[in-house]
Amino acid sequence: MARVAIDGGDLETVVLGSGDPVALVPTALVADELLPLAERLRGRFRVVHYHRRGYVGSSPATPPGSVAQDADDCAQLLAALGFERVHVLGVSYSAAVAIQMAVDHPDLIHTLTLVEPPPVHGPGDAAFRAANADLLGDRQVRGAEAAVDRFLTRMMGPNWRGQLDGVVPGSSAQVLRDSRTFLDVDIPALLGWPFDASSPTRVRCPVLHVAGSEHGPFFHGVGDLIRAWLPHADHVVIAGAGHDVALTHPDALLEVLLPFLSRHPVG
Repeated sequence: MARVAIDGGDLETVVLGSGDPVALVPTALVADELLPLAERLRGRFRVVHYHRRGYVGSSPATPPGSVAQDADDCAQLLAALGFERVHVLGVSYSAAVAIQMAVDHPDLIHTLTLVEPPPVHGPGDAAFRAANADLLGDRQVRGAEAAVDRFLTRMMGPNWRGQLDGVVPGSSAQVLRDSRTFLDVDIPALLGWPFDASSPTRVRCPVLHVAGSEHGPFFHGVGDLIRAWLPHADHVVIAGAGHDVALTHPDALLEVLLPFLSRHPVG
């Protein structure tokens, strides 16, 4: 991956394939969660895959984090790469970043794909915040790596390392190395994201919302939130997938993504 300069740092980046540009905004914790999707898209699209600040070899991230800063970083990266208009996809935390990009940089975003957006501002907001408060408390008591280990054991089971490494080799060790960014930067950024009902009215591009049918109680009602925010959005549910749909069901995600992107060519 090459290092691309942005204001105050640089981001590790690789551009794969050829065709209409698709920027995959990396989510929190698993830096290469979207790499399986990138590899599947590269045969038909020019795919921008990168690491946000604080992940792998990109510049460090400074607490507290900011969804708007991550959105601006991505916009700067795409400008540095020479892209004027792109398809943008975000997953979980980075779905918030992608929405913010569409608000702050509308001329850059050709289409917006939101995969399993976070439940902040939705009906599960209070429970989600309480769970994150417990996680951050665990981080203070046990340290970042131990807190993330416990978190992933609870979310994915005791073999979480094998599950991650089976999809992206080496990612379990990288998750632990990046644990401070996840806990000290990304979680505060998401919980402090000042997005309200007036913000999405500025999103004019086509939107696709993708959810997993088994994503758990925190995310119930997120689809209704997206419908209220973005009434023109298309909605697809991937059967049998959880919140980690991009890792576990990349082929199914590709299957719903390709028709949407094909209906809205950049050129």
